[in-house]
Amino acid sequence: MSAAQVTPTAPGAPPGASASLSAWARRLAAVVVTLLVVIGAWHLLTAVTGIVSPARFATPAEVGLALRQIAIDGYGNARLHEHVLRSVLLVTMGFTVAASVGVVLGLAMGASRSVEAFVNPIFLVLRPIPPLAWIPLAIVWLGLGDAAKMMVIFVSAFVPSVINSYTGVRQIDKPIFEAAAMLDVTGWRYWREVLVPGALPSIFTGLRLSLQASWTTLVAAELVGAVAGLGSILNQASQDIYPAMILVGMISVALCGWGMTQMLGWIEQRVMPWRLRS
Repeated sequence: MSAAQVTPTAPGAPPGASASLSAWARRLAAVVVTLLVVIGAWHLLTAVTGIVSPARFATPAEVGLALRQIAIDGYGNARLHEHVLRSVLLVTMGFTVAASVGVVLGLAMGASRSVEAFVNPIFLVLRPIPPLAWIPLAIVWLGLGDAAKMMVIFVSAFVPSVINSYTGVRQIDKPIFEAAAMLDVTGWRYWREVLVPGALPSIFTGLRLSLQASWTTLVAAELVGAVAGLGSILNQASQDIYPAMILVGMISVALCGWGMTQMLGWIEQRVMPWRLRS
């Protein structure tokens, strides 16, 4: 055997591990390069050329100073990590409740014509109402506390979960239902082995949309009234005419939403490993 035919491999290394590591490194490098280009263009347009007035759109240096201020001294009744924790907690709680109820209801509507006939007319009436339209009613019912915000988050996250779970069941191939009926798969086993696995791709699509809607609604609700939270940063900074702090709040919302979306994607990969392999 010639030396050219021997391909050395690291002992105990899983197949494809080096390829996965290389792909991860390329993605990380692409992200870093993109961020550097964006920050460089931002600095050039605001601090160097003045094409964009720093009074309207803060420079990167000003945003850095604002970030230091809120992280160390605090702003809007709390420091940055306190704002972030409060908003993340509210989104997590409201999203979890809405997704749990919405997925179960959507699966039930897709599996049963009777449930669909009973629930669908009510759902069609409430669905066109924008989630933000519930904010005044939530304040009247529950005041300016966290309960009102959770109610609005629930409404916004509930609709995508129901629609996509229902669609996922209806998109399951008919032969699968016929096979389940032939094998007498009923009850809880029917849900566990037929409905849920078949609808999982659509369910996770709905969860992603619900999570996005949760963050959008939370920030809007916190703009109305909140002691602390990322929305309250934006509200206070707009009243103080503080563009740098507004950008700090916006970037914080973006990073929190991105982080929770990545976590949901990680769960999706564990629940549906066959999609990762394909």
